[in-house]
Amino acid sequence: MKKEWFFDRYCGHLMVALLEDGELAEFAAENEKQGDTVGNVYKGRVTNVLSGMQAAFVCCGLERNCYLSTDETFTDLTKYDGTLKKQSALNLKEGDEVIVQVTKPPRGNKGAKVTTKLSFVGKRLIYLPDSDFLGISRKITHEETREVLLKIAQKMRKNDNEGFIVRTQAPFASKKALQKEADYLKSLYNETLEKAKDAKVGDLLYRDSDLPVRVMRDSIGDDVTAMTVGDKALYEKLVELSRLRGDFQPKKIVFFEGDKAMFRRFGIDKLLYEAIQPSVALKGGGYLVIQQTEAMTVVDVNTGSYVGDTSLEETAFSVNMAAAKEVARQVRLRNVGGIVVIDFIDMDLPEHKQTVTDALTEALGKDKAKCKVLPMSDLCLTEFTRKRQGSEVPSYLFKPCEHCASRGFVQADVFVASQIRADIMDVFSEGYASAVVELNEGLMKKILREGWLSEEANGAWKHNLVYMIPHKTYADAQFSVRGERSGVLVLPDKAQMLY
Repeated sequence: MKKEWFFDRYCGHLMVALLEDGELAEFAAENEKQGDTVGNVYKGRVTNVLSGMQAAFVCCGLERNCYLSTDETFTDLTKYDGTLKKQSALNLKEGDEVIVQVTKPPRGNKGAKVTTKLSFVGKRLIYLPDSDFLGISRKITHEETREVLLKIAQKMRKNDNEGFIVRTQAPFASKKALQKEADYLKSLYNETLEKAKDAKVGDLLYRDSDLPVRVMRDSIGDDVTAMTVGDKALYEKLVELSRLRGDFQPKKIVFFEGDKAMFRRFGIDKLLYEAIQPSVALKGGGYLVIQQTEAMTVVDVNTGSYVGDTSLEETAFSVNMAAAKEVARQVRLRNVGGIVVIDFIDMDLPEHKQTVTDALTEALGKDKAKCKVLPMSDLCLTEFTRKRQGSEVPSYLFKPCEHCASRGFVQADVFVASQIRADIMDVFSEGYASAVVELNEGLMKKILREGWLSEEANGAWKHNLVYMIPHKTYADAQFSVRGERSGVLVLPDKAQMLY
């Protein structure tokens, strides 16, 4: 399989996309200033304890108070091989100060989920300073290798109150390299404790790595065909990281020097927008309808224009098989988390139901997020859960519509700004000296306020001119970009030059 990663940075955001054999498989975006809160450690104060729910709410300086389970016997460590001793329940009262780490980001009107059981993630190891757990990745299958790595990890523990998880990349490192990484992760924990001594409630004590670094650390291996980077500073950073890793060749990382937007040049923006629409076409004529609700994500499978050749049962089975594979791709691409329910087309034969379930389970097995599939019901409904990792992709592309009480969605401001940026680059690549952008007045103010196009204006576009004409009557996502060769332009008084 041909795996190509694409990294870019613009409009105050970091972007990462993965193409597998030319098909969009993963996408993620992160605000440079705010970053992703998952993995961050804060000093918090307990604001409310709900004994009946075995939970507490903690003020961590985020927009909403965070949810903390006081009965931390359940854990995310179940996806690793190892035995975790039962944890004693937290004894908290209102006003207590605690050090917590975000495990799930805020979503909708819910605050982030946090834990007092900290973890520090490295390329080959995860350090657990407060958990008596010694675990190993299930992807490491060679028994002798597993035994050796667990012995090495055991020797790194100073006491039974701390633990380690051996990650998939550990077999490719020497014992010395593993010890060096363990010492580094322990130093991060000690620095966090030192900061906490003088920190105020709500202070950030430790920030996890940014999006490109996390992808390099957690997702990129030897099977990657190429990495293309559209930002020079980001390119240099990733090349240096690859040298430090030692198991990834820097020559696979290519700097994109084209005069068009990289994501548009490779068709990624089009693939992305098509991929996250509610209706998704299946090969052969069937289609899916994907809808997210507060409680779950629901997928409806339809035959569409596919009529089959033999019988209704075979037609349903064929479409359902295609749907099972596509659903697995879609939840990974959209980064869907929580409960997913698939309404497959009715089938009568038990062997067909089992085959479709097996196909779904196999396809989800390629996902690095933990998934659990339940048996198909008599109504041909299949439920599965997927561990949410970071923010869902639609949050970058869409925002709630202000005209229908948030029942619908419109394109997000940063996504519209990225399209404007790509159109401006197209205009300049065609030899125009100036670009005139007509857009929504509120969006223009946001672009100027946030400085989304300031780097381009002061860098690649410094010999060009960009004029912006605001319109109060334009919809949020409505805009046009045209090129001008004339040195003298006749523009309305409200027109404004970009920076």
